[in-house]
Amino acid sequence: MFLLEVGNLKENFAKYFSVEAAIDDALRHEVYRVRHEVYCEELGYEHTNSLHEETDQYDARALQIALRAQSSGRIVGCVRLVQTEPAATDLPLPFEVLCAEHINRSIIDPSTMDRRHIVEISRLAVLSDYRKRKGDGSGPIAISDEDMGTRDQPRFPYIPVGLYLGLLAVAELHGVTHLFTLTEARLARHLSALGFRIHLIGQAVEHRGKRVPSVIYLDEVMEHLPPFMRPLYDQMRTDMARQYQMTTA
Repeated sequence: MFLLEVGNLKENFAKYFSVEAAIDDALRHEVYRVRHEVYCEELGYEHTNSLHEETDQYDARALQIALRAQSSGRIVGCVRLVQTEPAATDLPLPFEVLCAEHINRSIIDPSTMDRRHIVEISRLAVLSDYRKRKGDGSGPIAISDEDMGTRDQPRFPYIPVGLYLGLLAVAELHGVTHLFTLTEARLARHLSALGFRIHLIGQAVEHRGKRVPSVIYLDEVMEHLPPFMRPLYDQMRTDMARQYQMTTA
């Protein structure tokens, strides 16, 4: 069954979800409401507010990605790519401030790179009803050995795979070469096992638990993307390219 799902990932994913670039105000507000429910109401990472939307100063220069459930039409997950400031590319990304003393700059030094081509992945969130382990309050997205099922009852982690393929497609469409993030070491291992190579580039910091500064090299991920994921990725890239074209037409 698991191999059947993998072999038809594009078709099976489309039965349950779609991934969209949140480029209009209505869709962005839906994303902010998901973030409020997860980050504010459920996990208490941020304060609740009367608008029931979680936003910060980085959203003005972020590319938002939304995961929609086909059964309800509701946005149930999201992630964003924070870009450098167009008028001041020397300004640091959020992780560069938090991890200033923890990045191993012999591996990579973001401050010396062409900053037009780097982003930071953040605000990854999935509503609790759509996590594999329902009611899991340990983080904004669940992925572990349990989320792959068992030998007798295997299952495929559609949600994290869909969101990561979506952010990679948006990154490629915007000429991004390096995607930085703060991640749990365990999450990095599980995503690497699924084909998303994530490299740890420094020491862990305390930020809503232990997080490690990390980088994804887009060219490397594209070169090693598992073949069964390629049709789904290509479809997402085509669909989102069409979305961006419509906004500039």
